[in-house]
Amino acid sequence: MRLKRANYPWLGVIGALMAVVALSGQASAPVLAAMVALFAVALAASVESSPRKTVLMDKLQSPLISRRMSPAAREAVERARRRGGFIDPDVTITDIGLICQQSGQAGIVMRRSRTVSKDDDSVRPYVTLNVKPTEADRRALIRFEMIDQNGAPQYIHEMRTYLRDGEVNVLADHHLPLMGNDKLKEMGDWDLHITIDGTLAGALTFTVTPSLEERDRELLGGSRDLNQSRYRLEDDGDSYDDGADEDIPLSLEELLRRQSRR
Repeated sequence: MRLKRANYPWLGVIGALMAVVALSGQASAPVLAAMVALFAVALAASVESSPRKTVLMDKLQSPLISRRMSPAAREAVERARRRGGFIDPDVTITDIGLICQQSGQAGIVMRRSRTVSKDDDSVRPYVTLNVKPTEADRRALIRFEMIDQNGAPQYIHEMRTYLRDGEVNVLADHHLPLMGNDKLKEMGDWDLHITIDGTLAGALTFTVTPSLEERDRELLGGSRDLNQSRYRLEDDGDSYDDGADEDIPLSLEELLRRQSRR
């Protein structure tokens, strides 16, 4: 049996008071019995949880959390582990990805995808975390990085995020401009890195492609008009039309909630 160190002082105070009362001879037997019972309750409350019990609970919870992880999250966590990242079992990535946005005269298109086109207006990353109570109620530094195929960082953004117990959705509040961004020369496979408190927690590969106009200019020397659509939410080909009067989702929770209603 191990006692919590933080409780040592007041347990000592209670024990000393009991000794004084018992040695004074002024306390009756019922009073002494009540004080002994009170000390026993305080002692029981100070006992630390069994390490075996904690390990057992972690083993029971791990499969549940693992089943909730998206394929992208599994890939990202495994790649981070192979690169030497420390995987914190108390803060688990259950989803990771990119949200692209494209606007036109008729509305706005938003989609989750691992293929980013320069026909899109912008893109920003997101991550969903499962936080255990031991890591909750604190602020964590979450760093998003998008690195091109030559290893050059094209997007770096850090956020101080409050971690609460359970599922936490973190959507970067800064975009990487795509359409008309002449600084983006390198197309192909890029990497999205998620770092939590200075430790690499996820590494996901995604693809960046040139715009249709850039392709035509390079291959055919022509240009192609882009078809615009009403505002809808897409996920790699599937679409959800909320109507022209629906507000644009301002948070990752709302975005995922709308997708789940499809």
